[in-house]
Amino acid sequence: MYTIERLTADGLPDAAEQLAGLLVDTVDAGASLGFLAPLDPADATAWWRALAPELAAGRLLLWTARADADGRIAGTVQLRPAATANGRHRGEVAKLMVHRADRGRRLAGRLLAALEAAGAEHGLRLLVLDTETGSPAERMYEAAGWTRVGTVPDYATDPAGVPHSTTVFFKALPPRAEAAPALG
Repeated sequence: MYTIERLTADGLPDAAEQLAGLLVDTVDAGASLGFLAPLDPADATAWWRALAPELAAGRLLLWTARADADGRIAGTVQLRPAATANGRHRGEVAKLMVHRADRGRRLAGRLLAALEAAGAEHGLRLLVLDTETGSPAERMYEAAGWTRVGTVPDYATDPAGVPHSTTVFFKALPPRAEAAPALG
């Protein structure tokens, strides 16, 4: 079993090394997350710690999934609400990852559902994301009700530096039932 919770800037320093281990594992498994392999654990830790100001300012929201048995971080996902005046109704999903040891348990779907629910609760009406074309993630987004916009050839490289196409998706969120505070 896993517990999904939102991580704040105050909690990031304590979680950074575990998040770095998750990132290194995910890159080593071939996921296109903006990093090349081999990813040095110290560089991964520094990358996570550098997100603290964005978390504190509400420009980034982050969820973790912790294994109930031992408390380790098994997965994570990020939401970046749009900052422009004409885009405050939307956000971008980023860095959805699950440790290889924890895959096959629908954890990615649970993380995504938590992010979607929080986005809708706080008035976001549209989410967007991109993922490597042909990847297991692409199939998971389709199964979760996301709509394919199209494919961009050679958009990003995999961890080995080989270019791959990416598929862009969007999902319209239901309107919130009542007023909720702004994300942040």
